[in-house]
Amino acid sequence: MPKTFGEKVIDYNRTLHFSGKLPKGFRVLNPYFDNPETMVVMEQFYKKFYNDRNKRKFMIGINPSRHGAGVTGVPFTDTKRLESVCGIKMHSAHTHEVSSVYLYDMIMEYGGPETFFSQFYINSPFPLAILRLSKEGKWLNANYYDDRFLFEAVKDFMIESLKNHISMGLDTTEVYSLGKKNADFLEKLNSEVKLFGNIKELEHPRFIQQYKSKEKQLYIDKYILTLNKY
Repeated sequence: MPKTFGEKVIDYNRTLHFSGKLPKGFRVLNPYFDNPETMVVMEQFYKKFYNDRNKRKFMIGINPSRHGAGVTGVPFTDTKRLESVCGIKMHSAHTHEVSSVYLYDMIMEYGGPETFFSQFYINSPFPLAILRLSKEGKWLNANYYDDRFLFEAVKDFMIESLKNHISMGLDTTEVYSLGKKNADFLEKLNSEVKLFGNIKELEHPRFIQQYKSKEKQLYIDKYILTLNKY
């Protein structure tokens, strides 16, 4: 019997490992190595919402944050939304992630998690959290494109990662980039390796929730209209 979409994601995450060398001041956070419960709740999530062999559309983030998928193993999902919306409780961690608030508000308006996740798969070209060391000596979230040398260090891994995601059963006619700068870099990668058809750009959930919260409903409407186009 062929594997379900969820089983393919679980298999991929079980072996997810980055062994490349990063520029000084950057490091990768792999939640599956750092917290055994991450693997448990991630498996529960994909068995619950991806237990079929249907094709899905691809929403592409940047790379996980240390409070979202960097803890739960589920993109754009903090422990609050994992429990309150998805019905999966995580005991060893409690996180609040700004992007997760917006994304799940949008998902609820789209029709709820069962409807949304039956049609869409969310992940990132670099599927692990990247941290950078601040001048004050604190580790903060970083994006794969924040530094030219960082991007070059992770580029091949990102291409391989995107190919792996696509092979799970994704419709690549049109994909959705979360964030403008992300879209620019995805266009660059796509011109080299031709992974997708059209790349549709959507504002990043963190940007909306943090800077445009008064216009949040407009952005939710825009997301839903864009995602429902074909």
